[in-house]
Amino acid sequence: MSRPPRPSHLPLREGVSASCIVVRTGDAPTVLDFLATRLPALPRADWAERLRGGEVLDERGHPLHAGAPCRPGQRVYYYRRLAAEPEPPLAERIVFQDSWLVVADKPHFMPVTPSGRFVQQSLLVRLKRRLGLAGLSPVHRIDRETAGLVVLAVQPHTRGAYQALFRDRRVHKAYEAVAPHRAGLALPRTHRSRLMPDAERFFLSREVPGEPNSETHIERIRVLGDHAVYRLSPVTGQRHQLRLHLQALGVPILGDSFYPQVLRGPGAADDMARPLQLLARELAFDDPVTGERRQFQSSLELAAAQGRWPADQLAGKLPISVSGA
Repeated sequence: MSRPPRPSHLPLREGVSASCIVVRTGDAPTVLDFLATRLPALPRADWAERLRGGEVLDERGHPLHAGAPCRPGQRVYYYRRLAAEPEPPLAERIVFQDSWLVVADKPHFMPVTPSGRFVQQSLLVRLKRRLGLAGLSPVHRIDRETAGLVVLAVQPHTRGAYQALFRDRRVHKAYEAVAPHRAGLALPRTHRSRLMPDAERFFLSREVPGEPNSETHIERIRVLGDHAVYRLSPVTGQRHQLRLHLQALGVPILGDSFYPQVLRGPGAADDMARPLQLLARELAFDDPVTGERRQFQSSLELAAAQGRWPADQLAGKLPISVSGA
């Protein structure tokens, strides 16, 4: 089911757009009962407080009251906020900005959009507040654990054109990763495989037999003792593709908490000292709006790629982080 569009006249609140939930046939008869039943992660008393504070709106942007009746098909709008959120270890950096695009360097552990434990500390909300751009929207995503370039559309009506670039594989993408060095691994090479969601653990993917649906070109940039820096150029964009492709070659990415074994699940606290050593380094494409050739490069560096630490640190025994160039 597609997400209902947010009416343009609903304001941002602290950089957060209104979320929408649609009343179904058979739902609770009043607004408070409906919210407490359909969104039970927030206690009923908290929903009552938000209703009293005018934080729940109808389609016209008017505050709804707790006892107001609900009808099937009605859209109810509310603003997500959390009592406390984990602070990111670094702030985002603006790599480029004009009337059409914002390109930002996202640090490790920061999600692109609000999700789970993060609303105010998501890249999108932070940029909306920082730049005052209410219509800002991401045109692609990278994992919360991955650092590097994210492109966002400034004008909502152009978002579809930019998204089509990524969907149709008309964007050159290059990542860097630090992983174990295998002298016998013949590189460069192109790795293709079929990736599917894990049937038992929703947050994982895995390689399975069958027609390939993922493709990555892999090069070794330089050797750092027992580890190496790899350049990864994905053709497709399957979930965790780069992490799984390097693991399949016997060189799992340093700091990976999911592969080859799960060290921390999705809700666990992050190990800020050991982020995933994966960086979205380069993006290039022909702009569908301006016709310009756009080329962007991350200003971040993977700390493990800088070779500033002894071998035991590169083996994951001591902290590894991302720093500025």
